[in-house]
Amino acid sequence: MPAQEDFVEQAAPFRAELIAHCYRMLGSVHDAEDLVQETYLRGWRGYPAFEERAALKTWLYRIATTACLRALENRARRVLPMGVGDGSVDPDADFDAKAGAHAWLEPIPDALMFKSPEDDLAAKQSVRLAVMTALQELPARQRAVLILRDVVQFSAAEVAELLETTPAAVNSSLQRARARLAELSPVEESMSEPGDAERRELLDRYCAAFENADMAALTALLQADVKLEMPPMPVWFTGRDAVLRFLAGRALAEPGDIVMIPTAANSQPAVAEYRRGDDGAMRAHSIHVLTTGATGVAGITVFLDPGLFSTFGLSPTR
Repeated sequence: MPAQEDFVEQAAPFRAELIAHCYRMLGSVHDAEDLVQETYLRGWRGYPAFEERAALKTWLYRIATTACLRALENRARRVLPMGVGDGSVDPDADFDAKAGAHAWLEPIPDALMFKSPEDDLAAKQSVRLAVMTALQELPARQRAVLILRDVVQFSAAEVAELLETTPAAVNSSLQRARARLAELSPVEESMSEPGDAERRELLDRYCAAFENADMAALTALLQADVKLEMPPMPVWFTGRDAVLRFLAGRALAEPGDIVMIPTAANSQPAVAEYRRGDDGAMRAHSIHVLTTGATGVAGITVFLDPGLFSTFGLSPTR
């Protein structure tokens, strides 16, 4: 078999985890897919001269990580609204709903990253929105070290070789990154997720509540301290009362004018929302990613970007 055909066969199993790796580094599903494509192109070109076939995974991660670090040199970190504003706003007041001048964190479909329920728990938790937001706060090389050591589970020596540094420098960066991440990200106990049956029931109830503009059902679903944010709008709302007032006054539509499709993103329950346009067609509107707590929905992040639907394998209209 020619070397480059052999590369295609040998490298294919790593694509999903490389997309997840680049997403953790960049915070953008579109950028992650582009850089994985670049990684495979560079690998395909260089494979005839590559002699360490047993180290193919490490070699691919080296190419991908180098590409990510280069891409991050001139880019602002990606954020969510709660990380850049002055505080939650009154949903009944006038507020600036124009898109903020920020690079926004994007959601990523679970189907792009995970191939089975048995995929590593650390890998799944590391793409949750709260953790992703915290990761973007780290300097790029610290972020790379943390991901390669704690998620990909390379040794300090392997990471040192990959990043062209020393194991001592890797360990020092890892300690600083872990300490900073512990300050920024939620503790494990607060990252409560339902099992498959409970997740499906929660999503079904959430979808039905939106489709029917059922405020009583939404009230029953939301925790008292629920938070709502909607990038690229730079505002957010805190507390069940504020969130419900915003939804009732500015978000919900007449029954029959919204269709909600359950999905999964960032290892969290998610929904794709279609909304009826002026021409009567149901058009892609937004992706909702839900954070669940002990007693219900603790957070709703609504990504107002119809361009995301293609990454979820969804059409722009229904």
